[in-house]
Parts: sequence; structure tokens; C-alpha cells
Amino acid sequence: MDSIFRGRLDHPAGRLLAWIDSLFIDHALFRLVWTNGHAVIPGRLYRSNHPTPGRLARLAREAGLRSVVNLRGPTQSGSDALLRETAARLGLKVHDAPLSSRRPERDDLLRLARLLPTLEEPVLLHCKSGADRSGFAAALYLILREGAPVSRARRELSWRFGHWRRSPSGILDLILERYAAEGEGRMDFTTWIATRYDRKTLLAAKEREAGAAVFRFLTDRVLRRE
Repeated sequence: MDSIFRGRLDHPAGRLLAWIDSLFIDHALFRLVWTNGHAVIPGRLYRSNHPTPGRLARLAREAGLRSVVNLRGPTQSGSDALLRETAARLGLKVHDAPLSSRRPERDDLLRLARLLPTLEEPVLLHCKSGADRSGFAAALYLILREGAPVSRARRELSWRFGHWRRSPSGILDLILERYAAEGEGRMDFTTWIATRYDRKTLLAAKEREAGAAVFRFLTDRVLRRE
């Protein structure tokens, strides 16, 4: 991702640059008022866009957070540095599970699927906007830890969180749909990803959908989704 932050938070100039980078380059200015937050399982599992330090501290206090899953991965941005500093101060464990919302790699999906059942609750899942990857991770959490059917879990990928099925990130919907058709009730999700996941086929299916070019423009050029 783009970033102008190359400093250190223990220096005033570096901290100022981190905030400028976070607010204006990483669009955290919008996240000051738009949290896109949701209690998936109250007291146990939460999802949101990239939290500001103040919001992370407030949620940790109110929900008793123990774990944070960073679906963006280490970015060396101001937002990333500020979150890690706040998490360390609060005693929260940050787990990096980078995942592309448009071209998810098998290894990244496996890393996430293996991580989710091991987390100490309560857990916060976050990406940049809280629309796509956070919803997908929440769905996997419900499938892997709660034994929820895909039909229930996939509700976390919803337009009300800003997720559009016809956008490039709709490949996340296709993953759940294909697992439901090929593996649900016969093999666990992790095994299906390891043995049956075919990213090339799913990407081709997305390209054939009506309106694919329009939604790609909106998500990539207008909303600047990751």
C-alpha cells in the first residue's frame, strides 16, 4: 500500500508523520466517524475496519479484547504502527493474516483457517474498510469454531457492511459457495482449501459476471479498496 511513514513513533516528528499518513494516505479520516463495526458473537467475536488507537482502546475496555487479527498484514504504514503500539500498551496479541480480497492465495487462506480456531477470545477481526476480508474471516470463524452452516456464515459478506457480491471481492462469496457445493458435510473447510481450491477457475467466473468492469472501477479507483 502507499505510505509516507518511514519514521518512529518515539520521536514527535515521526508520530506526527504517522498520523498524517494514517488520516490522509490510508483514509483513516473517514474511519474517525465510520467504524463499520459489528459484534458477530457478542462478548467473543467482533469485526471492523482498521481501528484508530482510540477506538481500539475503547473496544478493548468495553469488550475485554484479547486478540486482534490484522487481515492487511504488516504494511509499515502510520495506521499499522499506531495500531501495534496501542495493542502492545493494552496487552493485546496482534496476529497477522494477510489476505487479498480479490486474488486470495491458497497459502493465505490456509494460514487464516488454521489461525482462527486457536485465538484467545474475545477477538477483533479487521481489514482496511471492514467490508470484505473482515466479513470473510468472520464467516470462517463461524464455520470453523461454531460449526455454523455456510448459509448462515456467509451473511457476514453483506452489502450492509459495504461488500458487493458483483465486485472483484465477490470471489470471497464464490469460495464459500464452492465449498458449500463440494465440501460442506463431507470435509472441513481447511481440507477443502488444501485439496480442492482452484483460484484460477473462480477468477474466471468473476470475469464472466455481468457488470464486472463497472464494479472493478468502483472498488479499485473510487473506493480504493485493497
